Amino acid sequence: MDTDQKESIINDLIAFQESTEYYAKVDKAWKRGYLLYGPPSTGKSTVIAAMAHFLDYDVYGLELTVVKNNTELRKLFIETTGESIIVIEDIDCSIDHTGKRRKDKKGANEFDDDENPNLLTDPEKDETSKVTLSRLLNFIDGLWSSCGGDHYKRIDIL
Repeated sequence: MDTDQKESIINDLIAFQESTEYYAKVDKAWKRGYLLYGPPSTGKSTVIAAMAHFLDYDVYGLELTVVKNNTELRKLFIETTGESIIVIEDIDCSIDHTGKRRKDKKGANEFDDDENPNLLTDPEKDETSKVTLSRLLNFIDGLWSSCGGDHYKRIDIL
């Protein structure tokens, strides 16, 4: 890894660790996200391991293909420890990001969402009822972060 890039990441992690009071003051979720991309064997996992070692955090790998729905995803995120790095690999291959719609009995379109009571099929029985990109991005962005109480000590790193 380029020395300047490495130094930039370390400085960002240090600044982030020292910002808990600010995040609490402005009532924002205390977390940081990184998007690591590139071909296999280019050091993405090594960067994650180095971050975890530097921060002394646990690493959790989240396999989205085994998560049944958005509600289960939310529960998994809330149940992680406060000092966590959550790794989600191959997001583009793991969820439906097309905004797929279904038709109800009257023919009106409804978004495929496990919280929508107007779906024609039961989300628990329907194998296509998976995590949606919209909900995943909302959670990562912090919209669900305060749902479980005081979780400002959570860090989510992609």
